[in-house]
Amino acid sequence: MMRGMPPLVPPVVPPGSLNRCAQPVLPLDGGLLLRPWLDTDAADVARVFRDPAIRRWHLRGADSDQEAGEWIVRCRRDWTDEKAAHWAVAGADGGLLGRVSLQSLVLYGGQAEIAYWTAPEARGRGVCSRAVARASHWALHEAGFHRIELGHSTANPASCRIADKNGYALEGTRRSALLHADGWHDMHLHSRVREAD
Repeated sequence: MMRGMPPLVPPVVPPGSLNRCAQPVLPLDGGLLLRPWLDTDAADVARVFRDPAIRRWHLRGADSDQEAGEWIVRCRRDWTDEKAAHWAVAGADGGLLGRVSLQSLVLYGGQAEIAYWTAPEARGRGVCSRAVARASHWALHEAGFHRIELGHSTANPASCRIADKNGYALEGTRRSALLHADGWHDMHLHSRVREAD
């Protein structure tokens, strides 16, 4: 019987090490939380996705509570399947302030991509930066990932500031790399690696 080629290195994040327990709730200063998405968040997600800035910088829409609810179900399934970790950023009152996700997880190589948005009413208060900082720390120092990438349109300086503030080094520009609703965008690629932290 023929066997596959054996690996020469062990997986950086062993399969099953994430989904063997529930997705964690991560506290932030100021009484904020990163928590898994709830069915009751659907109406707030649909409301946020009516914001022109969200629609400009993101590749998906949620035009109804039902569509938002289906997205939330996929977010929870992604944790179970170890494909992504999606958190709602919740205020002290439980209200939705934003989102941060570690997606495109490559467990064997210990890599992920971080993505985020902030609800319009929460902008300018450091919510997004704190959420990115906490999710990055969890990924690199608690979950065991080695490299986190952060990509954003070069036309989005606010996102570049989030990357800089959180220690994501600019590696370069990917020309005409992502199709947005208004056409092709050049994308900055930033990263953090555990050994540099």
